[in-house]
Amino acid sequence: MNPTATTTYNVTVTDGNGCQASTSVTVTVHTLPIAGITGDTEICTGATTTLIASGGTGYLWSNGATTYIIDVNPTATTTYNVTVTDGNGCQASTSITVKVNPLPSPSIAGDTEICTSASTTLTASGGTTYFWSNGATSTNITVSPTATTTYNVTVTDGNGCEATTSVTVTVHPLPAANITGDTEICNGTTTRLTASGGTGYLWSTGATTYWIDVNPTATTTYNVTVTDGNGCQASTSVTVNVNPLPTASISGDTEICTGTTTRLTASGGTGYLWSTGATTYWIDVNPTATTTYNVTVTNGNGCQASTSITVKVNPLPSPSIAGDTEICTREHNVDS
Repeated sequence: MNPTATTTYNVTVTDGNGCQASTSVTVTVHTLPIAGITGDTEICTGATTTLIASGGTGYLWSNGATTYIIDVNPTATTTYNVTVTDGNGCQASTSITVKVNPLPSPSIAGDTEICTSASTTLTASGGTTYFWSNGATSTNITVSPTATTTYNVTVTDGNGCEATTSVTVTVHPLPAANITGDTEICNGTTTRLTASGGTGYLWSTGATTYWIDVNPTATTTYNVTVTDGNGCQASTSVTVNVNPLPTASISGDTEICTGTTTRLTASGGTGYLWSTGATTYWIDVNPTATTTYNVTVTNGNGCQASTSITVKVNPLPSPSIAGDTEICTREHNVDS
């Protein structure tokens, strides 16, 4: 018998004596419980979902759990079954499939080493929406940190799954560019300018050595760009002042007679050095032959110029007298 509804069954019993008696029984058919499962059927890798069974008073899940509610975190798409038993002991089963979506694979591209005051553009990929640690929601961000900084981005794909990645932007300090050398020179002289602070150098003259020799004819500014081992650059400059030379001159008699003295007077500066060793601005000379005298004149800037003068010495004349140098006394006549 397999009644589909409550049914009464009668039976008549006859014994060996031919005597009979009848009885009956009612078979009550209970409806099966309506087993149900609710819960998220699509999750992301690593997530947990709560499955809730209903329809009875007792539950047996395929994972062995006997509570009406279970938390599951499958690593792959999985089907969960539950057998529901009601108060009449009737049972029904149902199942639910939880699909596990993979997490997105986020990445960040961009320069991760910059110099102070520079900026870099970081571009995230791997999803459909983005949320950066600085609050930005665009695919890329342009940042200019003043110190080494880590930037995080949370990437969400079309399934709503999220993954986070980060990148550290290292900020290198600028090199300390410096130039040493004489910045005050005299017209016509050369000074060596020496740069420091890096591993590469580019001067405004086009030179790429760490030092340059310059001899400007007028006050000039020289620039150098210094590059260090990280590729960071800084520039500095120095102005070389060009001081004019003194206008050296000597005045005095340039033609004298043997045995006489002439005064030679130099001008044009604040200091004087004669070829005679004298350090006054004037000297008295009495050469015995034609002689050239040099003087080096120094002005207030320390610049020097030299000049010379030639003193011609003329010989004295050689005078002579002609005539008898011996004579007799004149005789006198007594008659006269």
